[in-house]
Amino acid sequence: MIVELAGLHVFGYHGVEEEEHRLGQLFLFDVQLEVGDRGSSDRIDDAVDYTHVASAIRELSNGEHFDLLEALAARTAGLLMERFSPEWVRVRVRKPQVTPAGMTVEYSAVTVELP
Repeated sequence: MIVELAGLHVFGYHGVEEEEHRLGQLFLFDVQLEVGDRGSSDRIDDAVDYTHVASAIRELSNGEHFDLLEALAARTAGLLMERFSPEWVRVRVRKPQVTPAGMTVEYSAVTVELP
């Protein structure tokens, strides 16, 4: 069984540029956690509650600063492994407000998978 959050909006102050530290910006998190049969009992106490997953991501983003998406994604994946003990986790962090060398792109992203 996979618990998934797609497009979780989290505002953060991450990035290399001073303006990113000062103004902040939106980050989108796509998360998958393989949780085995947890939750099949239909009891929330047995399940990995996706609201707790979302809260953990927000707490991390609010509590730490990252210059690179790679570090933000890796730390998020590690935190979810520690806190929820899934069989594996996949975290993609998307940064929609990016303009490389004056060009336009939909977003930049980094994906991390941990067993």
